[in-house]
Amino acid sequence: MQDGIRNQACFHCRYANDCGGCTLSELPYGDQLAVKQARVTKLLKPFGYVEPIRGMENPTHYRNKVHAVFAADRRGRLMRGVYREGTHRVVPVEHCMLEDERADAILTTVEELAREFHYQPYDEDRRTGFLRHALVRAGKRELMLVLVTATQEFPAKNAFIRALLAAHPELTTVVQNLNARQTSMVLGKQDRVLYGKGFIEDTLCGRIFRISPQSFYQVNSAQTEVLYRLAADMAGLRGTETVLDAYCGVGTIGLSVAERCRQLIGVELNPQALRDAQGNARRNIITNARFFCEDAGRWMQQWAAGGQTLDVVFMDPPRSGSDEAFLNALIRLRPRRVVYISCDPATLARDIAYLQKGGYVMRRAVPVDMFPATEHVECVVRLSLPE
Repeated sequence: MQDGIRNQACFHCRYANDCGGCTLSELPYGDQLAVKQARVTKLLKPFGYVEPIRGMENPTHYRNKVHAVFAADRRGRLMRGVYREGTHRVVPVEHCMLEDERADAILTTVEELAREFHYQPYDEDRRTGFLRHALVRAGKRELMLVLVTATQEFPAKNAFIRALLAAHPELTTVVQNLNARQTSMVLGKQDRVLYGKGFIEDTLCGRIFRISPQSFYQVNSAQTEVLYRLAADMAGLRGTETVLDAYCGVGTIGLSVAERCRQLIGVELNPQALRDAQGNARRNIITNARFFCEDAGRWMQQWAAGGQTLDVVFMDPPRSGSDEAFLNALIRLRPRRVVYISCDPATLARDIAYLQKGGYVMRRAVPVDMFPATEHVECVVRLSLPE
């Protein structure tokens, strides 16, 4: 770990106790990294050595996806904020040290304009009101705002969009998302483009990726490059392999290494993310990639039943980790190398233990600090069969 990173001071967040989003913010950054290193090492020590954590040069304002909730304050006025961790109580937040500053400014304007246009915040108990959430996705050059509403009707829509763009000409697209359901999910299934093309494009690992409102995309672009470079190195591709990118999302991991393998296969359950992955392959002129809209575990079972083989598998499951159906199919297929990217070292340890019973050995493990000031830590692990 470089001394410049280790010795960085902490930042003070006045919302930390109410919000619960940056529980390590009071610690110097080097101490934050030490806490995460210790946690990962403890969990993965039974399987082998854990390399030093990769920290950030500047661990602030890194979140490229910024979410605001709208509610009524004590005076009944519309306000924006975030859910207190583990609850549905809205904590008013004006400026967050973790969020992209451009996104923060846009959300401040949305709040001011919503008051000016007399938009009512959605009330979960009464199921009344109009404006539920706002979501900004920030690329290096392009910015998308998603306004989540409880009704299809958008009062004074054109005037609102004109005022918004006058304040923020850097916005490249604005989308209305309809969510009329009684649900804790932020986004509904229906999108309507109000301005621009309805998606943004961002550059990652030398590739251009299309990001739609509902697509998964890593929230820390700088550290994602670190993570994916490590993953590519662990894969050890020579150009002859058939590679599976499981849980592929918009294809970021697989497409970043496509030129190094013979055939790339991506599997993703979210149809919109899969369409983005297919478009991203075309956009980057990648011709050796195929994508399947399917549950990753089910697809693996079908692939194994058909007598097919895989050489390398990239897996980046949700925080809950993988399931036994996927892991059993993986063991049955016996790819030479598995590169496991995890956002929860506890479920990672559980899945490594399962794969170990199937003959796999952890060869390398590296924590990456994707979420400074929080307790979360990403890891990338290489597993392989005995030589």
